[in-house]
Amino acid sequence: MNRDTATPDAASLPGPNAEQWVAFHGEHAAPSEYSHEFVWDVTREADGPFVTDVDGNVLLDFTCHIGAAPLGYNNEKVLGKLDEFDLVEPMKIAGQDLYFGAGPTPSESDVPGSSHLMAKLADVSSHYGMDTVFLSNSGAEAVENAMKIAHHNRPAAKYGVTFTGSFHGRTLGTLSVTKSKDVYTRHYPQIAGVETVPFCADRTCTPASCDCGFFPGSGAADAGTNGGEASDATPVSAFRRMLAPEGGHVDPAEIAFVILEPIQGVGGYRFPSDAFMREVGAITSEYDIPLIVDEIQSGVGRTGETWGIDHYPVEPDVIASAKALRVGATIAREELFPSEKNRLGSTFGGGDLLASMMGTFTLEAIEEHDLLANARERGRQAIEILRDDAPDHVVDVRGKGLMLAVEFDTPDRRDAVVAASLDRGLLTLGCGKKTIRLLPPLDSTEREIELGTGIFLDAIHAV
Repeated sequence: MNRDTATPDAASLPGPNAEQWVAFHGEHAAPSEYSHEFVWDVTREADGPFVTDVDGNVLLDFTCHIGAAPLGYNNEKVLGKLDEFDLVEPMKIAGQDLYFGAGPTPSESDVPGSSHLMAKLADVSSHYGMDTVFLSNSGAEAVENAMKIAHHNRPAAKYGVTFTGSFHGRTLGTLSVTKSKDVYTRHYPQIAGVETVPFCADRTCTPASCDCGFFPGSGAADAGTNGGEASDATPVSAFRRMLAPEGGHVDPAEIAFVILEPIQGVGGYRFPSDAFMREVGAITSEYDIPLIVDEIQSGVGRTGETWGIDHYPVEPDVIASAKALRVGATIAREELFPSEKNRLGSTFGGGDLLASMMGTFTLEAIEEHDLLANARERGRQAIEILRDDAPDHVVDVRGKGLMLAVEFDTPDRRDAVVAASLDRGLLTLGCGKKTIRLLPPLDSTEREIELGTGIFLDAIHAV
């Protein structure tokens, strides 16, 4: 397959082979969230955003496996480096409980392992003073560990603060701070003390113009009843009203953490305003509350910066990463992590040799090929094309870098566009209630963006 000339070529989907694979998988697999009946054939050609399925259809994948394959398929920027190694068995060892190396010293090693990956993560997070990493298996584990170290540092705390529309994982702990679809949390027990604050869904709002509930009403009108001092120009945020010193019911000294997606993923690719972010940063700084940022979808270059939080006037205390990183990682300053042994642990989490190599090579590829700049440029290109040609029933086109979203007027129309795109050989994903997310590879070319957005717009117009 020649990536420079490849185009989607899809007959009816799913094809007969795909139907057999889906049926076979379903015989023993627990139900999960399958977005398409698309079955990747790992034995056939694939390159970057182009992939072949088990029926021979060639598709253009603008999902990147929900961001978990940041450079698409069989990308030489990563595979070219893996080809140099004779891989060994076992490829997994007992995580951060055991060490592994390749050669006499780390500086002489040609094989990056978990130690090299942690060093690289500390380097790309050093502007926040972060220098320590705990590796795990997944994003949910990365978030769980972030909450654990926050509680460890504030042992008297009994609250956590999360935001409406949030999604942080599928473990019981992370579901307790997940406030999006009911299907994720219904009937599951939750950890106590989680408070929910409105998330700002209007990326252009100010405290005076906010209608999302984060800056409710006029601060002057409410100051007498909420115990805070405010002026007409500065409404009091819902977060600040919740705090006991401001007249609320929660003592900030008893808050273990605030957890926030810089850009909400599952919740609908919602991009907050600087005013919202500035207030969250001000409160967490003023009361010394650890701020955890969940970068599972928005991190590792997806938005045109290494971390999604880099776009905003906020200083996080802990970063949780995964997906594009290939492993879970909890990143913070050394003093935030417990010094006592066995406070944190993961038998296999930090010991996946191949995943550690892939994570390191991905970060190296982003740096070596200037993929942050490419993501910004290709993202601008995609937004310009989509905004110029979208019909009236497209409510909004938004994005940062190659974390892109197109919102429709109804859920049914959104679902129909996902189906029509697939019919034309383009893989997309829904999120929120009425939104489609587009996640092209970070090294997408101008041609690939033109091709993919053209197919997508054709699907929109057809619907």
